[in-house]
Amino acid sequence: MLRRLLFWTVLILCVAPFSFGQSADPGGKASPSPPGPGSQSAGTGSNSTQADAAAALHPAPSALLEAIRHYRRGEFDAAIQSYNAVLQENPKSPDAYAGLTRVYLKQKEVDQAYDAATNGLKVTDSPTVHVALGEVYFRQGKIPEAEHEWITVVNTGYPSARAFWGLFRVRTSLSLYKQAKETLDKAHDLDPSDPDIQKSWVGSLSRAEQIKFWEEYLASPTNDDAETRADMQHHLDFLKASQNQPRHPCRLVSHVPSTETKLVRILTDPTHLHGYGLAVSLNEKKGELLLDTGAGGILIDQTLARKAGISQISETDIGGIGDKGRSGGYVGFADSVKIGDLEFQDCRVSVLEKRSVLGGDGLIGGDVFSHFLVEIDFPGEKLRLSPLPKRPDEENAEVTLQTAKDGSGDDSPGKTDTDIIAKPSPTSRRGPRDRYIAPEMESYTQIYRFGHSLLIPTRMGEPTPRLFLIDTGSTLNLMSLKAAETLTKVRGNSNMHIRGLSGSVDKVYTADKAVLQFAHLRQENQDVTTFDLSHLSDRMGTEVSGVLGFTTLRLLEMRIDYRDGIVDFTYKPQR
Repeated sequence: MLRRLLFWTVLILCVAPFSFGQSADPGGKASPSPPGPGSQSAGTGSNSTQADAAAALHPAPSALLEAIRHYRRGEFDAAIQSYNAVLQENPKSPDAYAGLTRVYLKQKEVDQAYDAATNGLKVTDSPTVHVALGEVYFRQGKIPEAEHEWITVVNTGYPSARAFWGLFRVRTSLSLYKQAKETLDKAHDLDPSDPDIQKSWVGSLSRAEQIKFWEEYLASPTNDDAETRADMQHHLDFLKASQNQPRHPCRLVSHVPSTETKLVRILTDPTHLHGYGLAVSLNEKKGELLLDTGAGGILIDQTLARKAGISQISETDIGGIGDKGRSGGYVGFADSVKIGDLEFQDCRVSVLEKRSVLGGDGLIGGDVFSHFLVEIDFPGEKLRLSPLPKRPDEENAEVTLQTAKDGSGDDSPGKTDTDIIAKPSPTSRRGPRDRYIAPEMESYTQIYRFGHSLLIPTRMGEPTPRLFLIDTGSTLNLMSLKAAETLTKVRGNSNMHIRGLSGSVDKVYTADKAVLQFAHLRQENQDVTTFDLSHLSDRMGTEVSGVLGFTTLRLLEMRIDYRDGIVDFTYKPQR
């Protein structure tokens, strides 16, 4: 049977509601339970009745409104002062404790956020604080615990928009896109003014409506950091620049539904292998792109872009591992992309305004092949792309390359997760679909998907798994400094040099022996390279405790079903 993660054991109808100090449902009726992973519906209820109940439970005094205004404008110190002023007047204010929790999360002070939520629960067993605690759990990488908090609150009938928004984030990470849309719709119905909900919701609007939203949003002070605001501005610029152009579906034009192609070796120097890549032709100009499951889309350097005639549509910033900040770049489109026997047309490409992209001519993310079953045979040095299992209720789907997330998914910076699905044929049911586990894939391992990133639960000598990024573009296995310091001894390593798209890493450490267990595999690692991965965790919105890199993955045949969020590994020792 498919290896189900811990959260699959949380059965909605068996969750006992909290003993809240106040009745969350004045009418005495329980709202329908939301679905657990794999179920088909979301909790519903009367929006007006629930909104009235919320207003009665949480009157908004001027000090509280002032704190919220400070928070939404990014004035975090003033928000903390205002929330503390509320607590001086009402030491059991759930809104103040929840507000403080969210301020600390925005400040990236996760431990302080946890303290604020748990201190609040010591004095008031309120659904509002439980929802905030769920947000802390999610950021800590404790996604089953976060889901449990939000499910339990919703099961009481309490009208929490942010609980539904939290469930939207969980459902999306589990490739339950139909359920994700239902929970997001409910969150938006309950509180359409919440900025986090708005930024998730905007992807469902037309391009013109998205442009209007982002123009208005960016014209006002927000609590987003500078990097996120820059991403939003670049996204708005792209929408404007492309609004009078046709959609770019990057469609398959060859009549070959599958292919097998040889992996090419990408070297860091004449004697050291960095990873494996693909021979790719862009507009009939050949290049070698590193196959990188830790990256998204197609990224090429300016030399190949110039040869291929990739014209700029809009500017962008490009970053990754490293402490030197992001580099400039731009977005354009390739008329033709050929990989093996497959040819696609009209595909989005990002261009880094540097001569080289860490070896080779660029990177190609594994998510580019989201509409295929991706089989990476490192020992055999082959890539195989084949059709995904057809769902029982659908006919053949149109096959595309996922080089951009418009049409079947949204790449707006307000959405940390994307709905990646094959475009349905006219005779199949439209709209987002939940994952489908074909009988032949029941032995695969469920992962969490955050956009192009695949996070797999990994144990390091602990009963509770942590989340590791599956990254064929990383030469080494890596462990976050935070995780390493809780598990083993850590020491500085001035002889180790780590470099990524954002330059070199200033402070590198080495952790003592660590045993990694993921899927059905176990590997012992001596002297694991360690450094601060908090920037990666902040960008993803959940804790990333490490990276499974090429040193481990090169021994495996790896199968990835991006559509359904499952992976499988076969160990193939090198001879």
